[in-house]
Amino acid sequence: MVTDVLHRTRGRLDGYFGVRSTGSTVKRELMAGTVTFLAMSYVLAVNPAVLGDQGALGDKGIPMQAVFTATAVAAVFGTLVMGLWARYPIALAPGMGLNAFFAYTVVLGMGIPWQVALSGTFLSGAIFFVLAVTRIRERILNAIPMQLKLAVGAGIGLFVAFLGLKNAGIVVNSEATLVTLGDFTKGTTLLALFGLLVTVVFLVRGWHGAVLYGIVLTTLVGIVSGLVALPKGLFAAPHGLEHTFGQAIVHLPDAFTGQMVVVVLTMLFVDFFDASGTLIGVANQAGLLDANGKLPRAASALAADSVGTMAGAVIGTSTTTAYVESTAGVSAGGRTGLTALTTAGWFFVAMFCFPIFAVVAGSSEVTAPALIVVGILMARSLGQIDWNRLEYSVPAFITIVMMPLTYSIANGLAMGMLLYPVVMAAKGRVKDVHPAMWALMLVFLGYFFFLAE
Repeated sequence: MVTDVLHRTRGRLDGYFGVRSTGSTVKRELMAGTVTFLAMSYVLAVNPAVLGDQGALGDKGIPMQAVFTATAVAAVFGTLVMGLWARYPIALAPGMGLNAFFAYTVVLGMGIPWQVALSGTFLSGAIFFVLAVTRIRERILNAIPMQLKLAVGAGIGLFVAFLGLKNAGIVVNSEATLVTLGDFTKGTTLLALFGLLVTVVFLVRGWHGAVLYGIVLTTLVGIVSGLVALPKGLFAAPHGLEHTFGQAIVHLPDAFTGQMVVVVLTMLFVDFFDASGTLIGVANQAGLLDANGKLPRAASALAADSVGTMAGAVIGTSTTTAYVESTAGVSAGGRTGLTALTTAGWFFVAMFCFPIFAVVAGSSEVTAPALIVVGILMARSLGQIDWNRLEYSVPAFITIVMMPLTYSIANGLAMGMLLYPVVMAAKGRVKDVHPAMWALMLVFLGYFFFLAE
């Protein structure tokens, strides 16, 4: 009886997802989904550490319990939509980099309440959805030069790494030089250095869950050394969403301001190109691109990403997007949406483990190595920039360097958007600049005038 039920279930799964037609098996898909979860589950600790009220944001942050639950729910929902609708082996969760933009640029830098920032996130997701299901998507993809896309990714990587170094105590402030080297005899700094070392070792060894394993080992060493508190338990029923659920909708009227225009545009820009790049990269590794190198069901996949963003904002977290760690599951054999469904299942289970993740999220020296490593991985796009052509390298460099130096992703993006059309015109290549780039230049010029006021 049980055997018959299992056989019918596998048959239905194969019929919907086309498991066998991709050369995979149900067992392999389930294993691949587990590998993807292990590779990206660090977000359950890092996202509350970035957005929560027990970190750098203090009382300006979102209640940590709410962030954790919202992160897990957003990952479950977004990944389910991707798996069931687009049927790709790609998992979604609140994105690294965009959560830093939400916290440090929008909430801390601009002084915008997190409730209104969630409204901005929702709006960016809604616009993304419209772009995803229309041909406007292709026009925008063609309008933004590849060099700026690469620069934005690398710049966010440097910004995230800088946050990690700061949280670790490796880089500290200095009145004489703005920043300087921290105290390497301090226990918490030594623990962070240990975490960075072991995480890098795991990474270069090719372990798919390198970041997670680094966090676990660093936490254990921290507990043994007395630098990290023991968890108050292992399991707890998910709660906290009463503080965040629906705030994005309630505060929508507050998001229609000149200040929020730049916030929404930045979220949209980063998520749109990050999601597009991730989807194409993961699909290419899985051998899912068609003969012309195009992504089948691309509109559905991008729409699923945007739906995840809107749902995540309503639930109470920053932009939810496709995770490049999905390549870990693909390398383990995942080829269909069944892999994504499995990952979503594990995130649902993890939702009941807040006491464990709370200890990690509340210890910046434990999560700091994860931020540094994520920054390193994002900065790899530096090698793809054409540094020999000044019309590309100048706006790219300014975009990259201004993000960490001004402590703002938006500032770096705005500077790059301002410079690119000007430099291209000076080079005599006005015809190569898409009209949309001139429009964006004016928008970000207005942004700087707004900051001056």
